[in-house]
Amino acid sequence: MAVLLREAIGGSLRRARTLRRRTLRDVSRAARVSLGYLSEVERGRKEPSSELLASICEALDIALPDLLAEVIDDMARDSGLEFAGAGRRDTLVPIGQRHADLRLAPVGSGLAAPGTPTAPVASVSAAA
Repeated sequence: MAVLLREAIGGSLRRARTLRRRTLRDVSRAARVSLGYLSEVERGRKEPSSELLASICEALDIALPDLLAEVIDDMARDSGLEFAGAGRRDTLVPIGQRHADLRLAPVGSGLAAPGTPTAPVASVSAAA
């Protein structure tokens, strides 16, 4: 049976917490979430909202994208698949005016250097 997203997120959160030698009580206070709910999230019984997940990550001093990348890698490994982006840092390249118009540029594609804008932002001018 495939691992559910909430189970993978919970497992990654628990690993992050225990590696930092933090207690459930400590993290629940810092994240401003009940101890019982955090426990349920870690056990994969509850699926946290994005706001709650961001708060827990902040309390654990980990970046949300790093947590999600770990979750993706774990889910791919558990399902016997190789995730094409595993272990890589891809760059989002704007290709349109909406957030949905983003695509991943492979590392080494020469599209952007780390820490620099990926593409010039087109200015929007009002038609007179």
